[in-house]
Amino acid sequence: MKSNKKIKLFLVDDDAVFLKSLEIEFLEHADFDIETFSTGELCIENLSHNPDVIILDFHLDGINKTAMNGIETLDKIKAYDQDTSVIMLSSQDKIEVAISCMHHKAFDYIVKSETAFIRLQKTISTIFGYKKMEKELKWYMERM
Repeated sequence: MKSNKKIKLFLVDDDAVFLKSLEIEFLEHADFDIETFSTGELCIENLSHNPDVIILDFHLDGINKTAMNGIETLDKIKAYDQDTSVIMLSSQDKIEVAISCMHHKAFDYIVKSETAFIRLQKTISTIFGYKKMEKELKWYMERM
């Protein structure tokens, strides 16, 4: 049961260079349908495009100091659709930040580093593994 539907991926980061390099990495290594946003507000405005996964920067105030931060954006994404998988990404390697993101229902928290892209790929694979298992479990439960 293979689907030809591309994974819709939102990349949200206020660092334009990092955002573009992440987009290029994904386009070179997989067949994703990617939309990029420099603010949480722009991401929220486009949730009707139904992303499968959102990679969201923790700090989003580089362009506009009054911009919505990553946690606020995450909360609005989850209010819109609690099933949207969000991976938080940050240069902060602090356990408190990671715990806060997980408390707000992020799927994972990844620190920006030279291995971040590999971890993002693995996390996206894990997300779809879980979604497949949930679908199969639901199918079995409906038949009991």
